[in-house]
Amino acid sequence: MERDLLVVGEALVDVVHTPDGAVVARPGGSAANVAVALSRLGRPVRFATAFTGDEHGTMLAEHLDRNGVLLASDPAVIDHSSSAVATIAEDGSASYVFDLEWRIGEVPSDPPPLAVHVCSIGAVLAPGAEQVRAVAAVARPDATITYDVNARPSITGTGPEVVAATEAVVALADLVKLSDEDLDHLWPGLGLDAGAAHLRALGASVVVVTRGADGASWFDAAGRTDVPGRRVTVADTIGAGDTFSAALVDGLAGLGRLGGRIGDLGRGEVEGLLAHAAAAAAVTVSRPGADPPTRAELDAAEA
Repeated sequence: MERDLLVVGEALVDVVHTPDGAVVARPGGSAANVAVALSRLGRPVRFATAFTGDEHGTMLAEHLDRNGVLLASDPAVIDHSSSAVATIAEDGSASYVFDLEWRIGEVPSDPPPLAVHVCSIGAVLAPGAEQVRAVAAVARPDATITYDVNARPSITGTGPEVVAATEAVVALADLVKLSDEDLDHLWPGLGLDAGAAHLRALGASVVVVTRGADGASWFDAAGRTDVPGRRVTVADTIGAGDTFSAALVDGLAGLGRLGGRIGDLGRGEVEGLLAHAAAAAAVTVSRPGADPPTRAELDAAEA
């Protein structure tokens, strides 16, 4: 039986205000977006999250089921389902205001996952963050741990306690992905190279920094590898980073690098992984909402 991927983190409804004044509600949340993206790429996924049977929760449950994402635990452990009001600027960028309560139910350790992906708010917001770290720690001997920082200062802040919580997850992770904005929020003044070196010193063997339209950088024991950005007409940026993370995990699975420590990769493999992730994210930003590509759509984008 093929070992699956476990995603742990928040699911919420994005209430999107577009530049033309329209308001649209869409299922989302950083971790939910990753789980859906991986499932659309054909990877078996279980998802540990939290929502209830209210209107937003029903939307989330139907969205996950429709996309083949299985629940790893009972999500009904909070009082009401979470939401984020997302305002889209003329350039497609999104800003957020959150209504979120965070904890998770018990996540069985059997069957053991091939990889555990944690991210964003769920990795650092109490009381659930401690549960997330515990799931990753239990799985780590036999699973690859990936972490997308995806900082949300509007709900978590960026003070010393948030930095400490982030670094505690980094210490468990094999691969850490974050944006140059995340670096500036949490470790101001370090810059890409020193910031990546700091995170690798905490324990991550690989650090990937996305730089928006300027591309992405991979840092490991062999040094730094850069790839340029892809030119695309942006509808909005919702879910772009989540898709990038999912495609990195998908690419590592394709290379047979999941199920423990990642190990050394050749520069060609690294460039291929980053290009694969960038292509997936480009599809997502080209259409409204967190709408990641299917395998067929990504294959077409990479052709």
